[in-house]
Amino acid sequence: MTELRNVEADLSRFRARVLVASLAVLCAFLLVAARLVYLQVVRHDDLNEQAESNRTAVVPIVPNRGLILDRNGIVLATNYSAYTLEITPSKVGDLDETIEALGRLVEIAPRDKRRFKKLREESRSFESLPIRTRLSDEEVARFAAQRFRFPGVDIRARLFRSYPHGEVASHVVGYIGRINQAEKERIEENDEEGNYRGTDYIGKLGVEQSFEQQLHGNTGVEQVETSAGGRAVRKLASSPATPGTTVMLSIDIKLQKLVEDLFGERRGALVALDPKTGEVLAFVSMPTFDPNLFVDGIDSESWQALNESIDKPLLNRALRGTYPPGSTYKPFMAMAALETGKRQPGSITNDTGSWMFGGHQFRSHGAALGPMDMYQSIVKSSNVYYYALANDLGVDAMHDFMKPLGFGQLTGIDINGEVRGVLPSQAWKRNTYKKAEQQKWYSGETISLGIGQGYNAFTMLQLAQATAVLANHGIKHKPRLVIATQDPMSRASQRIPADEPEDLGYKPENLAVVRKALVGVTQEGTSARAFAGAAYLSGGKTGTAQAVGVGQKDKYDARKLEEHQRDHALYMAFAPADNPAIALAVVVENAGFGAAHAAPIARRVFDYVLLGQYPSEEDMAAMQKGLAGAPIGKPRAAAEMAGLPAPPPAAGVQAAEAIGSATALREQTPGSRPRGRQVRDLISEKRQTLFSESGR
Repeated sequence: MTELRNVEADLSRFRARVLVASLAVLCAFLLVAARLVYLQVVRHDDLNEQAESNRTAVVPIVPNRGLILDRNGIVLATNYSAYTLEITPSKVGDLDETIEALGRLVEIAPRDKRRFKKLREESRSFESLPIRTRLSDEEVARFAAQRFRFPGVDIRARLFRSYPHGEVASHVVGYIGRINQAEKERIEENDEEGNYRGTDYIGKLGVEQSFEQQLHGNTGVEQVETSAGGRAVRKLASSPATPGTTVMLSIDIKLQKLVEDLFGERRGALVALDPKTGEVLAFVSMPTFDPNLFVDGIDSESWQALNESIDKPLLNRALRGTYPPGSTYKPFMAMAALETGKRQPGSITNDTGSWMFGGHQFRSHGAALGPMDMYQSIVKSSNVYYYALANDLGVDAMHDFMKPLGFGQLTGIDINGEVRGVLPSQAWKRNTYKKAEQQKWYSGETISLGIGQGYNAFTMLQLAQATAVLANHGIKHKPRLVIATQDPMSRASQRIPADEPEDLGYKPENLAVVRKALVGVTQEGTSARAFAGAAYLSGGKTGTAQAVGVGQKDKYDARKLEEHQRDHALYMAFAPADNPAIALAVVVENAGFGAAHAAPIARRVFDYVLLGQYPSEEDMAAMQKGLAGAPIGKPRAAAEMAGLPAPPPAAGVQAAEAIGSATALREQTPGSRPRGRQVRDLISEKRQTLFSESGR
């Protein structure tokens, strides 16, 4: 009986367990059924969209960057397509080992490694960074055959910027570089993220930076179907990119190169303007640099060499270098005297060789020049005349007259980075210095301002603009570098209208007095030697400005000073005298007298612009050493010089377009092919994968 009860109990427990298990299985099936209903009915539309997105990818089409041309259509910046070998650090295990292994397939120079290291420091680990650029077809094929060994490493086809003339006009044209974090944040703030998707480079300097929006173009998109491995299978839809706008500059690149050659190894700046329009004909800063160094990322050693050089090749001296104007300031002081009534043209000041004020002696050239009227004061460059004039005018009156001329002001030129310089006044000193004793203006500080020394510090752009005002009968134009654009699609050119000129209201008779004296400087004054035998009349004024102060009791001796402490040589000028077509200002740093070093450069510029003449070989050699006055030897015809390509513009544009391709490059990663294929098959596949049907 006991055994029977035990069996029934076991059966009862078994039935209960079976029932519980059945209920559990039933619940599981019900849950599965409910989940299926939820996924297939409730979430159908959402999941269908996700599945479609997993099957497709949206790829940005980076636009062709716009070209930069000079006023004659010569190409200054263009594009070319090339293969790059790129590494995504976050996808690579041992980075150093990977680079060493890659080096056995393609050549990776120490400079490439240094550049890659610098890019890593500036970028995030998930960004694709180039370890080698401009691979040959053979190198592309070798890597493609071994690609399976290198996860996180790919070949991409990219557009690269090219500056065909290298260092010529590098400060004007500028360069592009990889977008840094600050620039990314600025792009996000300006809601331009979409247009910069897929773009790795941005303008960093010069026209490349200032006209970035026009040059960049509009990014397109392409929707492609992808395989399970993420490889593009076919194109579903696309919206093409719009290439960047072509920008035409006012500078004459042949004139620009001539001036840079004339400087040789010397430092300095020259700005030449058309006084009737404000167009910049030459914008020179010496020394220069090669912008091509920055195209695929500059290595740390090259950057250090440029950035730490005592000659400061990265400094745009024409735009950002400030100098005391020296005696080139005197014609403007003379205009101030005439316009304010402080002097008449025939008013006489006796130059005794020095001028005393408050028990302090202000030196002149050493020898007494005798009685000076306004004409003679400019032709013979009398310091005493302008010491006395500065004292009579006072600092604030000088400031108020010079400000409309553009001294110590931003000219508004159409590239970024311009500095204001210093045009002193009592208010300026109060705002500049913190201590009360430093804020006070002393009368003795006014005297040296009259000869362009003291606190005066201006750019060559400001001095050139002021010179252009005198040349253009008191009418001021805003300087500008970009004069036209060309639509990349329609090829329609559009002239950029200039700002309205400003008439400073000078009396014609006063302008005539000063301009006559400036012509006298070139005929019987300090620049007569440089302009001997010229086939035209010009006006100009030499200047020598102190780089470091010299005590009143000490005599200036260049031999006792370091080279970077010696006086600067300056010259301002316009030509032809009766109807000026060009006005310029030039400084040669630490060279000494303006008549010996700056005026001869101006002479060659005028000969080129007005006569179409180019210096002879012996003249150029002498100029580069600062040993020439008037031209030496028989000048060459500028049109026959083969240093730069010649117009017509169409040829330059077509050549650039052929190099740059029609739209942009596709940022697609190629799939690998079986090992052992012919090199030509691998190259063919790379081309088909990397470039779109439209030639991107």
